[in-house]
Amino acid sequence: MRRPFIAGNWKMHGSRAQNAELIEGLLLGLPGQVPVDIAVCPPNVYLWEVGRLLKDSIVKLGAQSVCAESIGAFTGEASAAMLKDVGCTYVIVGHSERRTIYREDDALVARKFLAAQAQGLIPILCVGETLEEREKGQTTQVVSRQLKAVLDVAAPGALQQAVLAYEPVWAIGTGKNATPEQAQDVHAHIRAEVAARDANIAARLRVLYGGSVKAGNAKEIFAMPDVDGGLIGGASLKADEFLKICAAGQAH
Repeated sequence: MRRPFIAGNWKMHGSRAQNAELIEGLLLGLPGQVPVDIAVCPPNVYLWEVGRLLKDSIVKLGAQSVCAESIGAFTGEASAAMLKDVGCTYVIVGHSERRTIYREDDALVARKFLAAQAQGLIPILCVGETLEEREKGQTTQVVSRQLKAVLDVAAPGALQQAVLAYEPVWAIGTGKNATPEQAQDVHAHIRAEVAARDANIAARLRVLYGGSVKAGNAKEIFAMPDVDGGLIGGASLKADEFLKICAAGQAH
């Protein structure tokens, strides 16, 4: 049985006051123990303070990206060791906004994945297709290519300490989302790709869905057999909405 996982990607949102209010609302609304893993991924500048606010709670800290290099003259970057040092457990790699806006290619995403794991961080590896790619029937081809780039350089067991997230680019921040059946189809394909290399790892691998997940649609999406939770964007910025999504994950 795979334990559900709900991660909030705050993207470039927040302030010290807003963050404190959000974390307070989350912690007040969560019981002491829940059958789901939860994480929040604030901007780097707030990682240390949000980590302090979370204290010893069940909510873990994650970062939104990581440098592929370990140390050196890389202005504006943060290494995996630095993220670990300020309390991060998770880090997102390969998010579509990093791939498209910042031109991070598959090879760089793979290097970031390895850099994160080398420091004991758990990468949340994002894969997904654009609207154009979906309309051309290239969804599985694109997802397979993005996944293969990592699997070709990582150790066979690397996915035992990783999380995957399917994020159709056309459904991120657009108000659109894949139907539960569309999400299930791609999640099943991802699991089959991993199973071709190691069936046991594939069976335990958590694959999240991301793309305009809200309290109103989370339960239906999470009910799919190969959907193990969500990587949540805008809805993770509101404590009550995020808590409802976490509850939907628990129901799954």
